[in-house]
Amino acid sequence: MKGVLLVNLGSPDTPEPKDVKRYLGEFLMDERVIDVPLWARTLLVKGIILNTRPKASAKAYKKIWWDEGSPLIVLSERLQHKIQEQTDIPVALAMRYGSMTIKKGLQELVDKGVDEVFLMPLYPQYAMATTETILVLAEEIRMEYFPHVKIQDLKPFYNDSKYIEVLSNSIAKHLEGKSYEHLLFSYHGVPERHIRKSDVTKSHCKIDGSCCATASKAHEYCYRHQCKEVTRLVGEKLNLKEGTFSTSFQSRLGFDPWLRPYTDRTIERLGKEGVKNMAIVTPAFVSDCLETLEEIAMEGEEIFHEMGGNEFTTIPCLNDDQEFVDLLSQWINEWALAETVTA
Repeated sequence: MKGVLLVNLGSPDTPEPKDVKRYLGEFLMDERVIDVPLWARTLLVKGIILNTRPKASAKAYKKIWWDEGSPLIVLSERLQHKIQEQTDIPVALAMRYGSMTIKKGLQELVDKGVDEVFLMPLYPQYAMATTETILVLAEEIRMEYFPHVKIQDLKPFYNDSKYIEVLSNSIAKHLEGKSYEHLLFSYHGVPERHIRKSDVTKSHCKIDGSCCATASKAHEYCYRHQCKEVTRLVGEKLNLKEGTFSTSFQSRLGFDPWLRPYTDRTIERLGKEGVKNMAIVTPAFVSDCLETLEEIAMEGEEIFHEMGGNEFTTIPCLNDDQEFVDLLSQWINEWALAETVTA
């Protein structure tokens, strides 16, 4: 029997410091998130970050927390329920971090008789700290607890024409009637070394002005290329004029070089250059979360106003947009009708 496991990032159980600390500890101790030796990661995370950051992060979570719970969890559950209405096979939901574990999600499917799983990381682009860590952990759990289960994963869909159409339609819908001079595509940032580590050619990714635009098999795992490609494809789909849209990266941590340009500084620059009305979209996420609702919609807007800007339009993630639901359901049903997969 076939089944589906949707996997998103995760969230603390509550916005209280103790739960935020527990969540951050699991997240930041992931070797694919902070990819330094264990001793250094332990010193940084447990010795410094978890003694300073949970209270501030909890304060931020409280700003965006809904009555129903964490926005990311609530929105992911809405997506799951809508997809379940459009397919006959079981659809479960799990998170990479937090209490809604991948093991629990797989167990839920196995309890229903599932022995073939379509694993769907809810990230359009591939990255060590998102797709890769989900796939690696899911395989470890499968081998240890569910060796009879076969898993096939959804490949990154950043350049899928139907996905680009869905994303473009969503952007156009939320910009209807809005006056804006610049549309900023802001993606979650990663350290530059992640890009080089993911380079299967070991030589292509220079993180310069040309490597992302030069054809290479490295692009299959290059987060930077895939982000830039989403921006380019949506720009073409919406007939955006050159100079009226751009790409940036948010949420840097520490002092190592991260992907540039940085979102906060880009917003600041646009304001200083006289842009009065701007819009921003966050296509690295499919569900709104702390980084979109607080870092972008609140902090980003504050920066823009401080620089003299007027209207700051935040475009929601796809969330449970019906076109997105239809697309994921289509992929699921196509997989369900396909021949039995191999482990």
